[in-house]
Amino acid sequence: MNLDPNWPRAAALFTDDPTAMVALLGVPAHQTSISPTRADTTPQAVREALLRFSTYCTSHDQDLRELAVFDAGNVNGPDHAQGEQRVQEKLRELADKFVIAIGGDNSITYSVATGIWGSQINSAGLITFDAHHDLRDGESNGSPVQRLVRAGLNGANIVQIGIADFSNSPKYAQRAKDYGITVIPRSELRDRSAKSVIAQALEIAGSAGGPIHVDFDVDVCDRSVVPGCPAAAPGGISADEFRNFAYLIGNSPQVTSVDFTEVDAQADSPDGRTVRLLAVSILELLCGFINCQTS
Repeated sequence: MNLDPNWPRAAALFTDDPTAMVALLGVPAHQTSISPTRADTTPQAVREALLRFSTYCTSHDQDLRELAVFDAGNVNGPDHAQGEQRVQEKLRELADKFVIAIGGDNSITYSVATGIWGSQINSAGLITFDAHHDLRDGESNGSPVQRLVRAGLNGANIVQIGIADFSNSPKYAQRAKDYGITVIPRSELRDRSAKSVIAQALEIAGSAGGPIHVDFDVDVCDRSVVPGCPAAAPGGISADEFRNFAYLIGNSPQVTSVDFTEVDAQADSPDGRTVRLLAVSILELLCGFINCQTS
């Protein structure tokens, strides 16, 4: 790839300087996934995809080179109890930063959020962008929200955005109601502005005054734009909607950490559209973060 010094690439944002205020961490979990996946290959694929994008956001006239991002590498073997403990320990090391975790499957939301929150879990809030409730029993990519509630997260401080029709069961939908979880289904998003949705989600998730973690399960998107998400269905949100939500979350001071999950880089289309969407959404998030810091 030819490099033009007048066209800086987004990969240049990432540094090995641990004093940076933002950290990127790969959490390549995949062993407990309900469906076989090679989501463990995604963190590296995303880093490579960042070479495809520049550092400049035209919409906001913003050059991301104002911000340095510490690349904290990948957590080795993040699955199962011992692996999740390694994730939690790593997150405690990064607790003073805005953390972006790249999965891996959706099981990482449990270890990443608990690692960030620690003893604050009772006052913490969770926002998920997901086609699914993730309220299954056991330990898998279908259970992180259930595990967080059992660990002490108040269901009244959880907001689930983009829940899809014909992608969940009546039992888990009822479980969400029983926990007091606020569900904003895909159908509701058609008639509301993204800003109003995020404002509502932040008010609910932040009502106890604690830190907010946001889970971007990429299978919330329409299957046509995310062929690398095995559980994505037709009719999900568009790539543009997903990018806009990422910007708005980055621009929210209550949010202290996010994760991007459920992309299998090896199952992606030849044009790499799923991995590229994840990569550019990280840039949208960072643009929102910079504007939040300077406003």
